[in-house]
Amino acid sequence: MPNVELLPSIFEGAGMQDNGSRPLALVTGASSGIGADLARELARHGHDVVLTARRAPELEALAVELRALGAVATVMPKDISVPGAARELAREIDLRGLRIDVLINNAGFGDVGPFVREDPDRIDAMLQVNVAAPTALTRAILPGMIARRRGRVMLVSSTAAFQPGPNMATYCATKAYVLSLGEALARELRGTGVTLTTLCPGATHTGFAAESGAESLPLFSSRLVPKMSSANVARAGYDAMMRGKPVLVTGFVNKLVAFSGRVFPRAVVFPVAKMLLGDHAN
Repeated sequence: MPNVELLPSIFEGAGMQDNGSRPLALVTGASSGIGADLARELARHGHDVVLTARRAPELEALAVELRALGAVATVMPKDISVPGAARELAREIDLRGLRIDVLINNAGFGDVGPFVREDPDRIDAMLQVNVAAPTALTRAILPGMIARRRGRVMLVSSTAAFQPGPNMATYCATKAYVLSLGEALARELRGTGVTLTTLCPGATHTGFAAESGAESLPLFSSRLVPKMSSANVARAGYDAMMRGKPVLVTGFVNKLVAFSGRVFPRAVVFPVAKMLLGDHAN
């Protein structure tokens, strides 16, 4: 992991240092979990940050912490589950004259249970947060990065992206979209000076399980399934992003899960998914 003292040489090599100023990162879903820990990693490595999420008090508390590390931390609360909110956020950033050097699309949430029992409003919100918002923000901010020939983008997906997930069907489908988008854009951006990294964590100690109703699923409750801390996921993700790695699956077991989801037939994949995600009756 690079030290703060090494930042000038790192960013000069990547074309991200501008007249000695600190690069500016936008982090969505920054109020807790992986998003908050990614913001901490960025601040520790010499970035200023724009923090956004629904919950302003948590953002303000994190901003105080990051300012103590020497970062300029700007809080911009926004509920990106509202259609058009992500584009509004991009416009507000532009109106403030803020130039984003690093974009972290971390915000996301899930739901558990048979698709036919999911709340339609929750499905709509999940599609907005997990799919529409990162797409809109990336589309809004990438042109400026490309024009300056420098920038980093991270999309936070999941190991859920690598196979269909009965009983978390919508969530897994949204994360498959994020992974597909990320891999395609990483290829499109070759030679532009901008890189895109898709981070795919597995089960992680965050508030995700409680918020999605997944606490009782074997994926989160079983001691046989290894779980990483959000801080460790963030460190690995930050390092991969700074190296320009297109996709990072965190953890050895998660890499096996991701690999099996891509190469094994569905007759093998679905029983594994049932074991991890449970079997809710219709």
